[in-house]
Amino acid sequence: MTRWPLPEPMRAAFDEALRARDAGEVPIGAVVVKDGKIIAAAHNAPRTLCDPTAHAEVLAIRAAAAALEQERLDGCDLWVSLEPCAMCAGAIVHARIARVYYAAPDAKGGAVEHGARVFDQPTCLHRPEVYSGMGEGEAAEMLRTFFRERR
Repeated sequence: MTRWPLPEPMRAAFDEALRARDAGEVPIGAVVVKDGKIIAAAHNAPRTLCDPTAHAEVLAIRAAAAALEQERLDGCDLWVSLEPCAMCAGAIVHARIARVYYAAPDAKGGAVEHGARVFDQPTCLHRPEVYSGMGEGEAAEMLRTFFRERR
């Protein structure tokens, strides 16, 4: 549990993560915010959709692009419960997301501050601002519990 209230977009991302968990998916949720309003929300669904690219971030980016009717999400922020992987970081770059907020780090599969560090590569076309750790304990516990229950 967090020591202070989470900002509304991160709380919404956590709510999406709970939806993923309830569907038997890894509990990761994401929302896209534009001008202070949530314009898209999604949770992990690769098993449900039989689609290995159906990560919360990718689905939220797709929904936001459809809502705005454009492929670039200039001025949009992405809030996600876990550090994005390399695929999701690539989608963030191509969507031109302005800021990424994530709760828990992912030392094994993350690619923002771990692993490939996609945004730090000299060939990266766009570098969003990154903020991490907001609700980290709650997000990490949600993931630990999910995997513990499956073992």
